[in-house]
Amino acid sequence: MNKIQTFFQGGKQVEAVINGLNGVLWSTPVIYICLGVGLLFSILTRFVQVRHIKDMVILMFRGKSSKAGISSFQALSIALSGRVGTGNIAGTATAIAFGGPGAVFWMWMIAFIGASSAFIESTLAQIYKVKQDGEYRGGPAYYIEKGLGWKWFAVLFAFSALVAMSLLMPGIQSNSIAGGLDNAFGISPTVTAIILVAIIGTIIFGGVKRIARVAQYAVPFMALGYILLSLVIVGMNIGELPAVLSLIFSSAFGLDSAFGGIVGAAIAWGVKRGIFSNEAGQGTGPHAAAAAEVSHPAKQGLVQSFSVYIDTLFVCSATAFMILFTGMYNTQTPDGTYLTKNLDGVEAGPGYTQAAIESVLPGFGAGFVGVALFFFAFTTIMAYYYIAETNIAYLTKGKNSRLPMFAVKVVLLAATFYGAVKTANLAWALGDIGLGLMVWLNLIAILLLARPALKALKDYEQQKKNGIDPVFDPRKLGIKNADYWEREYEKDKTNDK
Repeated sequence: MNKIQTFFQGGKQVEAVINGLNGVLWSTPVIYICLGVGLLFSILTRFVQVRHIKDMVILMFRGKSSKAGISSFQALSIALSGRVGTGNIAGTATAIAFGGPGAVFWMWMIAFIGASSAFIESTLAQIYKVKQDGEYRGGPAYYIEKGLGWKWFAVLFAFSALVAMSLLMPGIQSNSIAGGLDNAFGISPTVTAIILVAIIGTIIFGGVKRIARVAQYAVPFMALGYILLSLVIVGMNIGELPAVLSLIFSSAFGLDSAFGGIVGAAIAWGVKRGIFSNEAGQGTGPHAAAAAEVSHPAKQGLVQSFSVYIDTLFVCSATAFMILFTGMYNTQTPDGTYLTKNLDGVEAGPGYTQAAIESVLPGFGAGFVGVALFFFAFTTIMAYYYIAETNIAYLTKGKNSRLPMFAVKVVLLAATFYGAVKTANLAWALGDIGLGLMVWLNLIAILLLARPALKALKDYEQQKKNGIDPVFDPRKLGIKNADYWEREYEKDKTNDK
């Protein structure tokens, strides 16, 4: 009996340590550091996210894939696969539940500011990418080693990303899928788990090109479908538009009588959920950005910046508008007091979105949210695998990576199956630790490495001004260790003709 008690006490101690570490990694100061970094990069780039928005849209569709790389749109789709997930449905709802309608404004703000962080990290990924085993590889581990020369730091990032993306995070997404389909259609979580593993296994064993092909069709389909439904609901309640917009802005600055007392919570929840959703500066997006076939790193940096807008300004706003236009939400203070209570017995999360759709289209809400959760979370698991695979490629470069790659696939599929059939609250804390470590390490790296990305931006703008389609030459800019661009780019261009 004493041994059993000791075991459980030890388990509680481990859980307390994990929760404590998670509290440090994702404490309120960290959230505001992310906000501050985005604001700094916005100033240093002279608000690139505004000045070059036209280029972002044009470049998104202009690039083509090659033998070694994928198109700009495919890279954008893979990045969006990771960004657009259950957080767009559940995260936005919880932001409103605990921060009030004003939290939506602060989600928009962090997306606007964070787009500059996305530009910096994705441009760096392109500058320091490599051609490995016939495919482009890059991301934080690569630009940390080549840009800063800190191999140990790069290995630490790669290991954190590998553990988070292959072991800790997939189960969270598959659990959302299983729960959504069970609630909507009564499908057993075990059946969902088997189907998920079969589909994802077929895709990830096909390599990055197959992941890119699936993402380029699945991501636009799911995002556009979701946004279109939100527009239908807004259209059916169009008379509420002035009131809803007024509520969002007044609540964001503490001017609304009902929500004025929680302006701090509005900022905190809006920033936190915005960062969780769009992942700007977290180091996930650069993995896909590095795989794109472009003639200049700044091109893909601009495309990846736009992915932040798509995630938060479009998809998260779709959720927010559906909830706020129909009034299907509750908002409560930290002490549990309700400021607004329009729903009884509904927990903060997907239930708000479901109730919003049901109020306008009866009998449609549960099924639609279940299907939306499937596509959102399914494509996120694909993106997780791609990030894990890229970091395995980094850790095993120069060695035979076949066995480690196979092991990562098996681990990810096992984590996906386990998460679908079992609820694991501790997995959320573990997943946040893995992701939190990535954020810390990546923010340090991009702050120290911003100069090459800023040089690339200036070079891109100068060539555009001279009427030239920008082509990158790191030697001209004094950027060292950009080996691919120095040795391989012209050779690849000739081979692809």
